[in-house]
Amino acid sequence: MDSLRRRFELFLEQRNFATEALGALEARTGVEKRYLAAGAVTLLSLYLLFGYGASLLCNLIGFVYPAYASIKAIESPNKEDDTVWLTYWVVYAVFGLAEFFSDLLLFWFPFYYAGKCAFLLFCMTPGPWNGALLLYQRLVRPLFLKHHAAVDSAVSQLSGRVLDVAAGVTRDAPPSSSPPQKGK
Repeated sequence: MDSLRRRFELFLEQRNFATEALGALEARTGVEKRYLAAGAVTLLSLYLLFGYGASLLCNLIGFVYPAYASIKAIESPNKEDDTVWLTYWVVYAVFGLAEFFSDLLLFWFPFYYAGKCAFLLFCMTPGPWNGALLLYQRLVRPLFLKHHAAVDSAVSQLSGRVLDVAAGVTRDAPPSSSPPQKGK
């Protein structure tokens, strides 16, 4: 528990939008920013557990920061951070697909959105305990390596058929002419 508290304190010492906002609130209210941050996290957690629109809040948490971090990664010269966020988006997409097909069942689980939000935060965690990297290495990558040749072949055949159909449609289409004029 002490290591978690130390990491929380280190986070609050960094310069970013959240810590600057907390610093401004601390100056206004006189309440230490660690208590303000703990209160904000508690309120968000309670809202995820009991609030109306928890799905929207959960999806915003799972999308807004990763999108921002992905744009920063694209703009940075370092390509390692690109891989981290590409991995997140692949796992996010696989999770979203699984969620789509199991939504009718998952809806009935109490506190589902709090669990989903915790899962997405786990996937965003920096460092060696990055959930997206762990899931990619253990689930997505083995499935990809096992089936990518068959998928590539199917996509190639499908794209060839689509190109043939498109060529046939454009070949059979009447030549374009000027639009008919009314009254003549």
